[in-house]
Amino acid sequence: MEERLLVCSPSLAPNPSLPSPESNTNIYSPVRLQSGSLAIFSPVALTPTVKSKLQSLSPNPPHTYLIAPDMEHHIFLSPWYSHFSSSHVIAPEGLAEKRATQNKTDKSVTIIPFSTIFTAKNKSEIKISEEFDKEFEYEYLPSHPNKELVFHHLPSKTLIEADLLFNLPATEQYSKTGIDPTTGWATRLFAALNNTKGDAKWQKRLLWYGISSSDRKGFNESVKRIGGWGFETIVPAHGDVIPAAEGKGIFEKVFEWHLKAKD
Repeated sequence: MEERLLVCSPSLAPNPSLPSPESNTNIYSPVRLQSGSLAIFSPVALTPTVKSKLQSLSPNPPHTYLIAPDMEHHIFLSPWYSHFSSSHVIAPEGLAEKRATQNKTDKSVTIIPFSTIFTAKNKSEIKISEEFDKEFEYEYLPSHPNKELVFHHLPSKTLIEADLLFNLPATEQYSKTGIDPTTGWATRLFAALNNTKGDAKWQKRLLWYGISSSDRKGFNESVKRIGGWGFETIVPAHGDVIPAAEGKGIFEKVFEWHLKAKD
């Protein structure tokens, strides 16, 4: 990946699905494709600093792909689509309807066109575009409560995901804020359940008994497909980036039960 931007302020990307304000930070990943186009994963607040970084990354992108990788990481799509009005918006099924409902009471959530919508029925044959598909593999997990989309950037061997795997506490994201990323009892509890340390038993249990319980067979199939990709680095939306030397091993550890399951 030619550049990765980390959003470090809790106020920039609040996520109401998380248990406390201390946990509300997201990493978003902008990728410059070989064509010069931009792919923006988990868009966050479009601040002047972010705009400046994007300008330096690709001053005049031929196309811009805005990716809402699940049902939660979409709240800043409206300003991004306004800024990049010809964007190709990618999202899971159900998000357009969710935003339409939100628009009835919150006009800041605008109605925008979705160019590619992943569904349980079309996931095996869906294509995004020639330039995008040259550089990315992707998998949709409809059985995940948040309807996760996971991407593998082939040139950099980087797995980009939102809420499939957490790597808390978010020390990297808070490094520029002066805030302790472990502040607050709810944050500590959430981090205890969603970290990759040791045998990662609590995150493994949460994934097996909770997250995947509605369709474990389908979830296992998706995890095995992702596990077969040649990624090294992992960029989660929540928590520290997992470096190349550790990425594949941590993925295999956290998803061990799913990878070994006999469907």
